[in-house]
Amino acid sequence: MGRKLPPFAAVRAFEATARHMSVKTAADELCLTPSALSHQIKALEGFLDTQLFERSGNRIALTQTGQGYAGKLTQLLDSFQDETQAARGGAQTLRVLSTPGFAARWLVPRLPRLDFARDIRLRVSNGAPSLDFATNDADVVIQWSDRPTPGLLVQPLMASVRYPVISPALKSREVVSRPEDLLRLSLFYDETDDAWPEWFAATGLDGVDLPPGPTYPNCELSTTMVEQGQGVSLAYDAVVRGTLASGRLERLFDIVTPPMAIYAVACQEARADEPRIAAFRRWLCAEAKAEGVLPAGQPQAAE
Repeated sequence: MGRKLPPFAAVRAFEATARHMSVKTAADELCLTPSALSHQIKALEGFLDTQLFERSGNRIALTQTGQGYAGKLTQLLDSFQDETQAARGGAQTLRVLSTPGFAARWLVPRLPRLDFARDIRLRVSNGAPSLDFATNDADVVIQWSDRPTPGLLVQPLMASVRYPVISPALKSREVVSRPEDLLRLSLFYDETDDAWPEWFAATGLDGVDLPPGPTYPNCELSTTMVEQGQGVSLAYDAVVRGTLASGRLERLFDIVTPPMAIYAVACQEARADEPRIAAFRRWLCAEAKAEGVLPAGQPQAAE
């Protein structure tokens, strides 16, 4: 039996409209008039015998069915575009979503070592990168948590100790020769997994009264603020090695916190074995293993 598929033009019209949530923007993308695009969507709703949009004047909203259908179509059309480009002799794009700090401090400096680096389309997220692959326009997400998520393959990528870091400018103005010297400086705190009490306890200053200081949403931002010479933060060794080597930051003391798992790489389980995704995961793990930051028990090659 032949496939019972809707007209491709109608599928494109609906997917573009759902992606932009604007008939006019979608029509411009597809070089159609808004009226022609609306007719295409109506034709698709007729084919499916279901409503995809709720309409109120010039405003539209996806129905529950439309929301699920749109997410699947975007994935399919992205994959279709990549495969078409590959068949024409072009490169396939791999869309990677991460935080700005991970991208700038770790991923981008290493990308030249990846044989298809030119085909990476890197996007960054100001907050925790979304794991909703139906809407995040990503093939791979590099995120903070390694918490298992249904339908996704989440592979721990890094484990790291932490130690204090300071800018050369601030260090030149302050005498910091003992851990207790930090108590008269401005310390930066992280909303996520702050570890100053644990670090001071490791120095023998258990239960010390910590000085006031700003609290930042994550260690990436607090470390960036340290580079501005405004205070001291606890940085993850796995992330700041390049920054230390560049001279923008300096490490204070040899005392470290116990290692903890930090970043993980996530993709949809159904797509984990696609060549580009699997190759990128293997490369990330190989880079992490070469630096000694791949969590114990993790394979070098993604499975």
